[in-house]
Amino acid sequence: MTMRSPIAALALLLSTAAPALAAEAGAKPSLLDPHLGLMTWTIVVFVLLAVGLYYFAWGPILEAVNGREQALRDAMAAAEKDRNDAARLLAEQRAAIEAARNEAQRYIAEGRATAESMRGEMLEQTRLQQAELLERARKEIESEKVKAIDELRREAVDLALAGAGKLIGQKLDGAADRKLVEQYLATLGNK
Repeated sequence: MTMRSPIAALALLLSTAAPALAAEAGAKPSLLDPHLGLMTWTIVVFVLLAVGLYYFAWGPILEAVNGREQALRDAMAAAEKDRNDAARLLAEQRAAIEAARNEAQRYIAEGRATAESMRGEMLEQTRLQQAELLERARKEIESEKVKAIDELRREAVDLALAGAGKLIGQKLDGAADRKLVEQYLATLGNK
């Protein structure tokens, strides 16, 4: 708007208001009587108010409303994105938990299998050691038996020599005599 336009509007306003101001002072005004000046002033005030609101209020109000709408759209989009991210993270966490659970089950199964194989190996080692101990004990018993039999033979030979010596009246102690008695006892053991 130029400077001339507001001045022209003001002049028009004053010219239309003059007849209203010059109205009869004594006449009682009626609400239903048309007053050209009042109507003009009402229209002018309404137009000025509408123009003022259009330039000074509606623009910022519409900008604020549009900005608020955009902010709400952005917030809703961000919330949707956050919800999708949260759902994705939840799915990833569930998958990680399931993987950890599966791995733990695998470790438990491996531990059980290892424990079972170790138990089997230990049982086998125990059996082998037991068999070895039994074999060693048998050999020792056999060895002790052989030693005891040899000891009994020596004592039997000594007793036989002593008894024979008493019978014939001389002492029999020689190696040849001893060998002869041992051979005789060996022949008796084979029969």
